[in-house]
Amino acid sequence: MTNEEIRCFLTEHADEKYKTFNSGLIPGTDPIIGVRVPVMRGLAKQIAKGDFRTYLAAASDETYEELSLQAFVIGYAKMEISERLSYAAAFLPKIHDWSVNDGFCATFQAAKKHREEVWEFLMPYCDSEREFDQRVVAVMLMDHFLVDEYIDRVLAVYDSLKHEGYYCRMGVAWGVATAYAKFPEKTHAFLLENHLDDDTYNKAIQKMLESYRVTPEAKAVLRGMKRKASQQEA
Repeated sequence: MTNEEIRCFLTEHADEKYKTFNSGLIPGTDPIIGVRVPVMRGLAKQIAKGDFRTYLAAASDETYEELSLQAFVIGYAKMEISERLSYAAAFLPKIHDWSVNDGFCATFQAAKKHREEVWEFLMPYCDSEREFDQRVVAVMLMDHFLVDEYIDRVLAVYDSLKHEGYYCRMGVAWGVATAYAKFPEKTHAFLLENHLDDDTYNKAIQKMLESYRVTPEAKAVLRGMKRKASQQEA
């Protein structure tokens, strides 16, 4: 499909109410057409089955939907991991909102079969000055690396991600909370000794308290582990 054909498809499937809703929910999305994610995923799967390389080589970056489409195609298309990581490296600089970021990570299911290659790919981004490079690391580890062989390394990476951007810090908090649900003992030990800033730490605790996967007994302990609010506001 050409960019013109894709834009026509997206415009035909636009939902004005959804556009208004999404614009408020996802800062940094403008311009946005207003197409629901299942529709975009369906189109991405169609493109992924065809000449996806030609599509990715010329794909438009003009709208939120077109960026999301690229993220999904990179995840869905059948290719070797080296080629997929090459596309990922070219795509990461285009990410400027949490939705495209998280959609990209969730769709990158190849990570589960090629964890070591993907891990090595991700680690240089831990020191990136770009907020969403570090959020990609945080969310990708949460989505695909919370397993026995990697949990210690994952927690160490969460402890090392230091970008001050809100979306990076919340990605870390989300990852730590999810790690707690899957590995409560290891993550509890991490909570007792870490270098997370107070806001990220407390947000992680809050997410644990909101999780149905955390037991009431654990939540009682977690409530007493919150740090005092940081006194940055004066």
